[in-house]
Amino acid sequence: MLIYLQLFYEFFKIGLFAIGGGLATLPFLQDFADRTGLITRGDIANMIAISESTPGPIGINSATYFGYQLGGIPGGVIAVVGLVTPSILIIILISKILSKFKGNRYVEAAFYGLRPASTGLIAAAGIGVVSIALLGIEAFQTSGLWYDLIRWKHLILAVFLFVLIKKTNRHPVVYIALSAVVGILFHFAGL
Repeated sequence: MLIYLQLFYEFFKIGLFAIGGGLATLPFLQDFADRTGLITRGDIANMIAISESTPGPIGINSATYFGYQLGGIPGGVIAVVGLVTPSILIIILISKILSKFKGNRYVEAAFYGLRPASTGLIAAAGIGVVSIALLGIEAFQTSGLWYDLIRWKHLILAVFLFVLIKKTNRHPVVYIALSAVVGILFHFAGL
């Protein structure tokens, strides 16, 4: 029962403060991982891979993923409810009062300030994802060898996909499927 309350509380906070949703939730998930130890940064990397390759918003997918991982089906539902509750409450509140303040310079200034905040949160999340996916900090700390600092297979795949995306115009599912196939081949080849 305690895990359900914690899931609701943690995801309610994420939903309340992750302005911009989606990738802006990642710094909050990293904080959750660091504070509680219930999930790891590796779990976050797995969640990103799964959430980006399944339909739906990444915030909802991440809440479902971690909620299910920590509390089964009820945990997944409770985490999602926690995540969306602040948005629902805020939208109801804003819809009631925003029409009264339409054109108000203070309201417009507030929205002007929120845009870079969302951009900063998404950029911080992107840097976090890059460090999880492409850097082998633990391997470097163990070996002390500079070439262990980079996960070379991941970097090569990321660069290859980046170039492929820039050169071709395919549906994102094609790149996700291609990455999954390469990952399976790497695994079975022992790379």
